[in-house]
Amino acid sequence: MKINNYRDWYWHILLLSAVLIQLWPLLFMFSTSFKTMDQIFLSTLNPFPAKPVIDNYLYVLKNLPLVQYILNTLLIAGSITLAKIITSILAGFAFVYYEFSHKEKLFNTLLLTFFIPITVVMMPNYLLISKLGLLNTPWGVILPQLADGMGIFLMRQSMRNIPKPLLEAGRLENASPWVILTRIILPLIKPSVIAMGIVFFINSWNDYFWPLLILHDKPTYTLPLALQMFISAEGGSEWGIAMAVAMLTALPPLLLYLTCQRFIMNTFMQSGVKG
Repeated sequence: MKINNYRDWYWHILLLSAVLIQLWPLLFMFSTSFKTMDQIFLSTLNPFPAKPVIDNYLYVLKNLPLVQYILNTLLIAGSITLAKIITSILAGFAFVYYEFSHKEKLFNTLLLTFFIPITVVMMPNYLLISKLGLLNTPWGVILPQLADGMGIFLMRQSMRNIPKPLLEAGRLENASPWVILTRIILPLIKPSVIAMGIVFFINSWNDYFWPLLILHDKPTYTLPLALQMFISAEGGSEWGIAMAVAMLTALPPLLLYLTCQRFIMNTFMQSGVKG
């Protein structure tokens, strides 16, 4: 019994260390944003500011058009999230409830997209967006991201957990596929849809490289681009200001994740129930 207790303590200390390593950059960013430059250089690694100040945040709010960048990011992240949710639900519904030729081969091909690095498809996508005349527009960022293989996989797994007799009862009542999808299936997989949408939104919100290629004018920038531009303009030496911008950029997706963490974890756990 004592041996098991020692083992438990060992694993608790190991996991706690891993959590602290993961959280340290966030804690450093948060504490540094409330420090003056003198405090930063005197106690760089001290996570507790001696005298917290909000001057860095006031400077950022005064000199950076934050509202405009937030609206740009919301438009892009919201459109991508909505499009991915719709395409994932419809594709998952087709893969579970319809029989057609080469269904499994097509689904396995979609799974292969998980393993293709984004850099491989970046050049063809860029040339396509350029030919369509969508460079320097939000739609140039949105268009190549309307569907997602991971979302289709998660929706398929969630729908496979719904008892078949429930759907057979809908068919016996002459319910159309649209009615079955919207009135029977969607209410049952609602937590999974919410969790998937949050993951899509956070990924789109933090996306940096693809918007960097497409958006050239400052008024069209998203928050990650604005963050890099602002830090570069300050010479990269104003750590307090840089951490304040980073904190404001990371705050919305961080709050969203903390609020809906339970849905996200349940969705990924349920996706492994059936292969």
